[in-house]
Amino acid sequence: MTLRIANCSGFYGDRLSAAREMVEGGPIDVLTGDWLAELTMLILAGNRLKGRPGYAPTFLRQLEDVLGPCLDKGIKIVTNAGGLDPAGCAQAVHELAGRLGLSPAVAHVTGDDLTGRPLDLVNADTGERLDATPLTANAYLGARPIAAALSAGADVVVTGRVTDAALVTGPGIWRYGWGPDDLDPLAGSVVAGHIIECGCQATGGNYAFFRDVPDLAHCGFPIAELRADGSAVITKHPGTGGLVSVGTVTAQLVYELGGPRYLGPDVVARFDTIELADDGPDRVLVSGVRGEPPPGTLKVAVNYLGGFRNTMTLVLTGLDVEAKARVAEEAVWARIPRDSFDSVDVTLTESGLLRITVMDADERTAGRAFSSAVVETGLASYPGFYGLTPPGNASPYGVYWPVLVPASEVRPQVFLNGKELSPAVSYTHLRAHETLRHLVCRLLLEKKKRGGKNECRQRKEDKAYTG
Repeated sequence: MTLRIANCSGFYGDRLSAAREMVEGGPIDVLTGDWLAELTMLILAGNRLKGRPGYAPTFLRQLEDVLGPCLDKGIKIVTNAGGLDPAGCAQAVHELAGRLGLSPAVAHVTGDDLTGRPLDLVNADTGERLDATPLTANAYLGARPIAAALSAGADVVVTGRVTDAALVTGPGIWRYGWGPDDLDPLAGSVVAGHIIECGCQATGGNYAFFRDVPDLAHCGFPIAELRADGSAVITKHPGTGGLVSVGTVTAQLVYELGGPRYLGPDVVARFDTIELADDGPDRVLVSGVRGEPPPGTLKVAVNYLGGFRNTMTLVLTGLDVEAKARVAEEAVWARIPRDSFDSVDVTLTESGLLRITVMDADERTAGRAFSSAVVETGLASYPGFYGLTPPGNASPYGVYWPVLVPASEVRPQVFLNGKELSPAVSYTHLRAHETLRHLVCRLLLEKKKRGGKNECRQRKEDKAYTG
């Protein structure tokens, strides 16, 4: 028995037709999509400040194509497109479903947003302390809230900031009933999630040996056929472009990898135990992954407003390019001193492009004061002066700042059709061998004893895990 988990998005802005392609291209059990990078949280924060949604609206455009077919086929949908507003995204899913004449059970997960809470803002990578006020602060939640939502009957699960791999591990916990001590299966699912999280990067996209990849223009998105022991076969739908090979899977495995111990809220996956093997055309078996207990802390993605930035680019041609670059710089700094800015970066490319970037806390200084100074040199600079950028205002920029918080201080909440499933449950500290399916069932049984309706239907194979 396998759980076929498909990916249809590797980033905010990925191919809109991918969801439909994955649902129509062959059998799958779960459709997942990753919309959130650290930069995306900053983009969504900017959108929210402008009165736009704090979630990824492109998810709704994809969902419109596949919600009906997914409900008909029993395909679960799990996404982190909720961004900074999972509740708002879930409500938008309900509204979309209403327009389509559909009635899915929609769950959303909150608890990741720590904005405004007192945090120890020590950078987890550098040890530096942040003095600025965070614009966003979101903890990377694990997979168990997703499993809880699926166990409660959700057809669509919308989260905010969770680990990318949680979109695969959560359905794995739901289907196979892994408890917190099932470290190796959990680790295997994390590896599978890491492989498919970036979409076509696992099927030949951005691959160094791109000449080996057939029909890259129509690259198919990846599927993980997840097994009960945590092993998985990575593949794609037949008839699609791209390539699934030990090489393409390896290339994705080492993407964004800091070391052999891949830390996460559910398990530490040992990437130095991964075994890869060909399993047929466009099929790679991933097995042997060992897991260790997760750390007692959660990573928090903090973004803060760093200031304002502006760039002017000049074209240098002919002889003595480096000397012309010096003349161009001297002319600019004569009009606005270099030390007027908090930070300056000057780059001269091999093709003769001189890029001058300034950053400053003051928008006006980095804005027209700088760009107009560059334009003023137009007739009093190097021969052949030519600019690629007109004078313009500065734009705000954000800075990503990772910090850590004790896992016990983060309490996810799961809502199904707007009603909370299990208040005040910490999904990072469940009793051993008690999966979220059983936790939900236990809560519903308690509700029945108090006179409520018993909505818990426990599978036979789950009874062995009952605590």
